[in-house]
Amino acid sequence: MNAGGERGGSSVPDDVWEQFLRDSVEGVADAPKEPSARARVVTERLRDEPAGTEGWRTYTPRPPRRKKGWYLVGFLAAVALLVVALDPWRMIGSSDTSGPPLAQESERPTEAPPVEPARLPTLDEPFKGSPALRWANGSAGITVPAARATGWMSRTQVEKALRQTRDFLVSSNLDPAVLRGERPTKAIALINPHQRDVKDYLAAAFRTPGEDDDPLLLFSRFDPSYARLVGDVVKARGRITYREGERGALQVTTDVTYVYPVVPAEAGSDDIVRTIVRREVVLNWDDPSKIITEPGTFSLVSYKADMTNGGCDTHNGYFTPEFGTEGSAGTATGGEAVDPYDRTTEIAEGTGSTDGGCRTATRS
Repeated sequence: MNAGGERGGSSVPDDVWEQFLRDSVEGVADAPKEPSARARVVTERLRDEPAGTEGWRTYTPRPPRRKKGWYLVGFLAAVALLVVALDPWRMIGSSDTSGPPLAQESERPTEAPPVEPARLPTLDEPFKGSPALRWANGSAGITVPAARATGWMSRTQVEKALRQTRDFLVSSNLDPAVLRGERPTKAIALINPHQRDVKDYLAAAFRTPGEDDDPLLLFSRFDPSYARLVGDVVKARGRITYREGERGALQVTTDVTYVYPVVPAEAGSDDIVRTIVRREVVLNWDDPSKIITEPGTFSLVSYKADMTNGGCDTHNGYFTPEFGTEGSAGTATGGEAVDPYDRTTEIAEGTGSTDGGCRTATRS
């Protein structure tokens, strides 16, 4: 191939080359949607003042309501074949076409990331073909705002609370041991132990995980006998915001998307897929003079998770991504298509689909 990206002595016909260039820029209109497993799990806690004449240190939050919908998606097999046929020089796979790393997310984006040309991930470049390729690695992708005195907390206290909030996100979603299926002890230690409903949920989730008591509502875990991460990098993008909440609490809202490249657990496997998890967690750093709490812990207000290729209606306490060509055909119909990289709106409950909740994600 000549310098400058010209075809040189290639035998590819001109009409095929021109079609390839158009498709690289405009996308392949009829490309099949990739089958993976996408799940939206929503858990909301009551934020209103409890009724009655409760004591000034006896506030007990009402148990959360949990509602889930599940989705089914997978890999762009047909597009992958097209890329191999039309890209013999692997220009599409060149990582230098992705542009510079994105700046940190300081506010809710107004549009979803543009659709990337079809690119096959590799063991060396597991994020190839994904918008996450330009995201920061791990905790660097979580934007922490400047601290100011809020509610009962001074600026210094707010700064510490924001740092501990990010520690919770890291311990819940980025800790290598937790990702390998171990119990997230560091993250749990930051949760107010006096929240009875949360305490009961956590006990059940790790003892007998199920639809309503699923550790994946808060924590990212893979069964090491089924799947393993590719490399040691998880991409993340999102932000932390805060305001004064009820009873003068510092209320912190987190909204972060995590992208996990994984392969089957068997040694030597190169069947790479990506599990994508977006989480919205709201928590209160409560005034200990008004709420029973422990120093250095927060109270959970609400937590929602939106998962792609994490397991369709599977409740074993681990993400169970689909591998291989069998999952690429897809079995679910109905429900709207969803983009797991679209962060323009809050996570919301959906209407489900005709097969009981599985939907179709447009990309992985």
